[in-house]
Amino acid sequence: MILKFLHFSDNSLKESRDSPTYDRLWKIRKIFDSFNRRFKEVYDPTENVSFDEVIIKFKGRIHFKQYIPKKRKQWGLKMYKIADATGYTYDMRVYLGKDKKENLSTSATYNVVNAMTDCIKGKGHKVFMDSFFSSPELYRNLLKEKKINSCGTVRPNRKHFPKNLAPCKMKQGDLAVKFCNGMTAICWKDKRQVYMLTNMHSPRNEFIIDERERF
Repeated sequence: MILKFLHFSDNSLKESRDSPTYDRLWKIRKIFDSFNRRFKEVYDPTENVSFDEVIIKFKGRIHFKQYIPKKRKQWGLKMYKIADATGYTYDMRVYLGKDKKENLSTSATYNVVNAMTDCIKGKGHKVFMDSFFSSPELYRNLLKEKKINSCGTVRPNRKHFPKNLAPCKMKQGDLAVKFCNGMTAICWKDKRQVYMLTNMHSPRNEFIIDERERF
């Protein structure tokens, strides 16, 4: 009964959906933002953090509900988050659909990572992410503008990623590495080719592949 009538907004202040400032999250915006502020007030993240998307299971009626068939929870709200290595959520943002105000010269994934990492800029953090977000352009900007090193899997068709990194034929366990201007690109052959990108490791580092600890 409490959950049925729990409310965090004043309906009389609701903006028209046609308004350019209309917020699809307006019903919980105040408490959502208060959580984000409190996350930062009570905890300083460690050196290593991750950036990722998560799906919050939800099957109700809402305009920004997402269907992602490859996720275990296929229907729900998509949320981006920065999490500490301990699992602590340091910052979060709900995906509300295409943002008409975002920079069109860069991708939507680039824009969301670039915007959300403002809360950890200039502190020497290292951020880990998967191929959905990774790109050489993003990694260079995070290091140059925010002093944030990056590492993660990457899609080989990303702009500025070396096209001829991996030989045509690689045996399981083979490793191909290229280094340029502080950026290391890696291709490792397991059952398939896995591509990685980092600006916190050099090709002089020793790479140890353990079958029990695959990517």
